[in-house]
Amino acid sequence: METKTLILPESFYNRDTVNVARELIGKVLIRKIGGQVLSGRIVETEAYIAEHDPACHAYSGKTKRNEVMFGPPGFAYVYFTYGMHYCLNFVTEPDGVAAAVLIRALEPLEGIEIMKSNRNQEDIKNLCSGPAKLTQAMEIDRSINGIKLNGSDIVVRESSFNDFQVGISTRIGINKGVEFPYRFYQKKSPFLSRREK
Repeated sequence: METKTLILPESFYNRDTVNVARELIGKVLIRKIGGQVLSGRIVETEAYIAEHDPACHAYSGKTKRNEVMFGPPGFAYVYFTYGMHYCLNFVTEPDGVAAAVLIRALEPLEGIEIMKSNRNQEDIKNLCSGPAKLTQAMEIDRSINGIKLNGSDIVVRESSFNDFQVGISTRIGINKGVEFPYRFYQKKSPFLSRREK
């Protein structure tokens, strides 16, 4: 069973952000709400690195909104965007270095009926096929901001599933830093936020 495999340690996130973004593909995100478990396999990510990346929230420095990105690795950074959507990120690199990986899409594994209800959506391929969709499906909001990724609310685990190839592209939906090949995805997955060209 997927949920019996190892929880990713802090050291997994305390590395180069681009490598973390690539290696998160295939890992399993688990959201625990009371006695309920919602989980999905990560099929799409994007890396954001403040030092040289104008698309990164922390590019212009620390604010109340992005301060979690400057903290230790292995924590959730959740932000609210367009006045209506939440997006989930995993903080990477050493304490003091502002960087994170945006989780763009999941393949639903557990709690699918709950996800359908949360999203008012019956099509399993459309439950978590985008950063705002997956946070709605998994009941993730700012209350998760700043919590550890190996705690009681959110856990990220290794997976025995490795029969896939990782694709690389530029990122989606930004107008700065568009040249960086920082988007990673599971090739041929039907659960991506954008289909392969």
